[in-house]
Amino acid sequence: MAGNDLMRLIEAIDRLAAGGFAMGADWQAVHDICQRHEGEQPFDWVHALCHRVEGDDWNADYWYRRAGKARGMYTMADEWALMRAAIAQVIESTSSRT
Repeated sequence: MAGNDLMRLIEAIDRLAAGGFAMGADWQAVHDICQRHEGEQPFDWVHALCHRVEGDDWNADYWYRRAGKARGMYTMADEWALMRAAIAQVIESTSSRT
């Protein structure tokens, strides 16, 4: 798992969230990071959120399944808060092993 890219992912989605989860350069940055790590659970989970932002529920559901998650009834901001906490735990556990 790429710890540096997990940190970049958090920073990129924080920018996306600050912009109201609008399509644009911040969305593309998040999507690009996720695509580079296809098959890694936290990136696939965030990839699902990207497609929710895009309004592509079918594609979002595909990525939720790949991540082993179900699409909840959360707002995007609430879902990002849950994701952010989970990703922070992955980063912490990865850094404590090194």
